[in-house]
Amino acid sequence: MTRRLQIILGPTAVGKTDFSISRALEEGSPVISCDSRQLYMNMSIGTAVPTEAQLSAVKHHFIQTVPVDAHYTAGDYEQDALELVGTLFEEGHETLVMTGGSMLYIDAVCNGLDRMPEADPVLRAELWARFHESGVDPLAEQLKGLDPLTYSQIDIRNPQRVIRALEGCLVSGRPFSSFKSGSGKKRDFVIEKIGLNRSREELYSRIDARVLSMMEAGLVDEVRSLLPYRDCQALQTVGYREIFDYLDGKIPLEEAVRLIQRNTRHYAKKQLTWWRRDPSIRWIDL
Repeated sequence: MTRRLQIILGPTAVGKTDFSISRALEEGSPVISCDSRQLYMNMSIGTAVPTEAQLSAVKHHFIQTVPVDAHYTAGDYEQDALELVGTLFEEGHETLVMTGGSMLYIDAVCNGLDRMPEADPVLRAELWARFHESGVDPLAEQLKGLDPLTYSQIDIRNPQRVIRALEGCLVSGRPFSSFKSGSGKKRDFVIEKIGLNRSREELYSRIDARVLSMMEAGLVDEVRSLLPYRDCQALQTVGYREIFDYLDGKIPLEEAVRLIQRNTRHYAKKQLTWWRRDPSIRWIDL
């Protein structure tokens, strides 16, 4: 029996949830979420978790299972996901359906993660102190000078990603990107990647409409309830950063909405750029 993991990927708002549910029902599989934000508790609106109807249609894994203040890494996800996949295969599943848009999480499942520099808690605390004093831009500029490749690949508005990469450079004296070998770990199952896409005009329209729906669903109240956790890793992401700025009185609500839409479109473009380099993905235009 050939065991197969089918990964449904694509840019945010393209329609992965409905597609993966349909595919899971065909295969008799649960849906294994590979989304680095939907796995956190109390972040349902801003991360567009599946609706109650979607969750009841088929069993989902890794949806709102991790406390918002937990330090959960791609390495943690690799370990947890592979353990779950192994268990489900042992239960008799021949094909499993995984879906998400988190590039690093998907890469961790498919290829494994390289050994990274040891963490330096003192240096990390200093870098976070610099972030709180001056913002992420000076840190990103320092990273650009030390490791332009990593700078070009990560979300430089995300202080968690910038600080981790910068810490790796400073601890090791080497570019953080030099620790990525590019040689994947061998898995004992076949991996099939299906990429979903739409025309840019349609995708951007769906993104803008989704943001407006989030606002109507109560995104501001959700973010307000998370103010005590605003410095946590989980909340350093589009949709939360902009509303925090609104709640701080830095920008009007209309500007926060515009920025969420713009930044989400930028993220979708980055996702597509990343995956277009992978010849193993079979693309489907919706």
